[in-house]
Amino acid sequence: MDFYAKTCAAVDQIVGNVTAPLFRDNPAAGPAVLRLFYHDCFVEGCDASILIAPTGSNAGGPPRVERDMEENRNLPQEAFDAVEMAKAAVEKACPGVVTCADVLALAARDFVHLAGGPYYQVKKGRKDSKVSLPGKVRGSLPRANSTVDELLRVFAAKGLGAGDLVALSGAHTVGFAHCAHFVGRLYDFRGTRQPDPVMDARLVKALRMSCPFTGGSARVVVPFDVSTPFQFDHAYYANLQARLGLLGSDQALFLDARTRPLVQELAADKERFFQAFAASMDRMGSVRVKKGRKGEVRRVCSQHLH
Repeated sequence: MDFYAKTCAAVDQIVGNVTAPLFRDNPAAGPAVLRLFYHDCFVEGCDASILIAPTGSNAGGPPRVERDMEENRNLPQEAFDAVEMAKAAVEKACPGVVTCADVLALAARDFVHLAGGPYYQVKKGRKDSKVSLPGKVRGSLPRANSTVDELLRVFAAKGLGAGDLVALSGAHTVGFAHCAHFVGRLYDFRGTRQPDPVMDARLVKALRMSCPFTGGSARVVVPFDVSTPFQFDHAYYANLQARLGLLGSDQALFLDARTRPLVQELAADKERFFQAFAASMDRMGSVRVKKGRKGEVRRVCSQHLH
């Protein structure tokens, strides 16, 4: 917690002075940064490897960095911009001291809190990676239609358990998904040419209005949490109980006997969810941390130190 006590004691405040006005002007920046942190930690650990920018000369060429991969292509630019803004403010006060990996972890915490979620202390001292390897992305991140088996396997590979899977999925209490990630559940579930029978029929009808079977706009997004899309609360879990989960991987958590009791426990108690979420964010934020010479302290998050 006090890693920067002697070198940049006000780092939490400095980041907070950037995230608060950003959230006020654009609340969607919150879930965008939260997803960015998750995509960072799940590929080679929380090391800001996701933040390295693709090189401009590489249009149409083979992927060179994590951001070039399909799984990361639609990470919103506003998330990267938010981290760069926070990092620039920190650089002004404490040049060359605080890593981008730590700034991202702090910004994610701030946005959770600003949206009405828990405020938790963030451990610091993650070094930034010296590489960003596209080949490490595939298989490290779950898919929107992953089964609980696949989800548990991906989480176990990071040292995270079923409790972490269910608690961290609760981040889908905020944010939006593109139609492509759930359109199969609306029209042609597993080749049946019918909607997913588990999804509430009224939700199917409403989502079909936004997402046509073909020819829809790639820009359309739909909230994960249909009841309180901008409020960081435990409604996500009640929605799963009511068959209102958006992604197959969301609804699966309630359908599987291994995770259903965990969903029910968090649906019943917001404080319990907040505690579980904060504890799991701490565990996820500690995955494969780089120390010493294994990492660097970038000045600009999108570029390695040269």
